[in-house]
Amino acid sequence: MSNSRIIFRSVLRSSRRPSLAFAASSLSSARFSPLPFPTALNPPHFELKSISSFTSSFTRRLSHNTSSVHNKNENHQQEEEELHFFGTAEDDGEFTDEWEEEDETVEPKVGDGGDGGGVVLQGVPWGESALSIAHDALKLFSDDIKLYAFKTTPRGYIYVRLDKLSDEKLPEELCSHLVMDNLSIYGCPSMEELQSYSQEYKKRLDEAGQRREIPDDLALQVSSPGAERILKVPDDLDRFKDMAMRVCYIEDAGSNYTEKSGVFLLDLVEEENCVWKLAEVKENRDPNGKGRPFSRKQKDWRLKLPFDKHKMIMLYLEY
Repeated sequence: MSNSRIIFRSVLRSSRRPSLAFAASSLSSARFSPLPFPTALNPPHFELKSISSFTSSFTRRLSHNTSSVHNKNENHQQEEEELHFFGTAEDDGEFTDEWEEEDETVEPKVGDGGDGGGVVLQGVPWGESALSIAHDALKLFSDDIKLYAFKTTPRGYIYVRLDKLSDEKLPEELCSHLVMDNLSIYGCPSMEELQSYSQEYKKRLDEAGQRREIPDDLALQVSSPGAERILKVPDDLDRFKDMAMRVCYIEDAGSNYTEKSGVFLLDLVEEENCVWKLAEVKENRDPNGKGRPFSRKQKDWRLKLPFDKHKMIMLYLEY
């Protein structure tokens, strides 16, 4: 699959804010190095590799971009006009030349303010106010829409990712445009929900800017989390229990420990532990098995991990 993205953009021009743009985009799936079978099963050709074998990944996401610049010197009222664009752009040829894109090639980390979730303000003096306004705008929406990630930058950019707790499917309006390997993006608000929130949040930012509570030239991007989002342990696990997950974990070996990873399905969550079983994916199959199903030993294999031994868990999309 190429690294192209499908983009729909609606631009509204007015006297106060020259541009208001929305974009729906999808990037290619992550490509991980093959991770063979756990050593607990002892076949000679199977070995769980360390996390360092991962390659950098791109994320799939449904995105709505809202960028605004306040022109203090405008002296006349412009007529509003709506422009629509639909097309495909490669990663190195974005339509928005002046937009400060997030670095999609960087591996997500827990709490990074992006696909790792969490809040990252980077020390900007208006960050707390912008975050408070983001929460206030969410109160107008259903209780199942939550703030997954929030990030501000010194250059005046705000990145918001919204999660929909009740939804595990890609919105139908995006499915009709995209053909992706076994993909049904999870926890993704609809295009209308993202656009509606983006407009409401931007309106409140504009009002706060007029009151000089925050800068009046901020740029906003509202999107869903990437398909390879980082999951919270144990809060998110039951929600995605029927899906394969990439689990990065610490294996104790006396005074030493090793970082390992594998593709598992959640078997159960105990009071302080997760119990994992092997997911029936290509990485976990015997390369000489010629498509044979799991053996009884493979089906019965379990890995019990305390919560604090999980380093990172992501949804797995390569079947």
